[in-house]
Amino acid sequence: MPTSKRVRPPVIAVTGAAAGLGREFVSRVASSADFRRVVAIDDQRGDVPDVTWRVLDVRDPLLANRVSDVDVLVHLGTDCGLDSEPGERRAYNVRAAQTVLTASAAARVRRTVLVTSAMVYGAAPDNAVPLPEDSPVAAEPDTGIVGDHLEVEALARRAARSHPGLEVVVLRPAAVVGPGVDTVVTRHFEAPRLLTVKGSEPRWQFCHVDDLLSALHMAALGTVSGVVAVGSDGWLEMEQVEELSGLRRFELPAGLTFGTAQRLHRLGITPGPATDLHYVVYPWVVDCAALRAAGWKPVWTNESALEQLLELREGRHAVVGRRLSGKEATITAAGATVAVIGTAAIVRRARRKRRV
Repeated sequence: MPTSKRVRPPVIAVTGAAAGLGREFVSRVASSADFRRVVAIDDQRGDVPDVTWRVLDVRDPLLANRVSDVDVLVHLGTDCGLDSEPGERRAYNVRAAQTVLTASAAARVRRTVLVTSAMVYGAAPDNAVPLPEDSPVAAEPDTGIVGDHLEVEALARRAARSHPGLEVVVLRPAAVVGPGVDTVVTRHFEAPRLLTVKGSEPRWQFCHVDDLLSALHMAALGTVSGVVAVGSDGWLEMEQVEELSGLRRFELPAGLTFGTAQRLHRLGITPGPATDLHYVVYPWVVDCAALRAAGWKPVWTNESALEQLLELREGRHAVVGRRLSGKEATITAAGATVAVIGTAAIVRRARRKRRV
């Protein structure tokens, strides 16, 4: 009687393995029997044991030589820092993704997994709730992190066309929440009140780091393919967010909100372009159909993810994405002039400094 051939577990490599999401994922797969060996890649050696460390810059063309024995490459060596210099961050992220995809093709890596964001769908008042995974990419190609994701995804599409032997999987998480996460969304909840735009109701969907890690695991094994949305089931209405957080909304006209935010960004006061605000005032909820069909279920609900986000924000204060000192935050809250209008004092201070 013929016996079925046993498939050997794959060798997996992970970039950005020394810190952040990369470190968490390496720790996870290092203890999993699903992978024969784990190769950890970063420009410095990390502290995760029982893996093969290969120290080099992910943008180094020699990467192809260092992954010649790898079956699956998961690229997590990205810069998503809100306070990074935009031009340098964009150059790093694009070059890193380009090098990873080129190296994967050259080394005959079977599968490469990238992480961008569901932000690429764009946030708009008339978005369907939820958005199907095959919805058009409609985000504006701005100077912010969303613009980086758009360029990386364009590289991924070109690589898939140019190298048919390479499977490229792109995970698009909803608003990521968890220890160490710092984004325009998490900073939104560091404000004294929550900015909203007249005539529009945001819907809130989160993706806890734990659930993103489990989705990455499935993508690395080839359980899902193509473009994959990741997030908690369903969404929260604004009233639910207010009740859970104890924060109240502050409503402004759209023109005033985005116009002022753009001026603040030009003055160098806020870290991201005005389009970043779209993601905290308009819906961009996604339907995680591919993962659901593969049997994946998020451990974190939107409610529990929001609760942890609120716990992690303790002692931090921000307005329109700009971190404030405790004194500035107290002045802002005391005046009840929050969000966009709450930055007026900061604008005046910045102008005075420029005249000196």
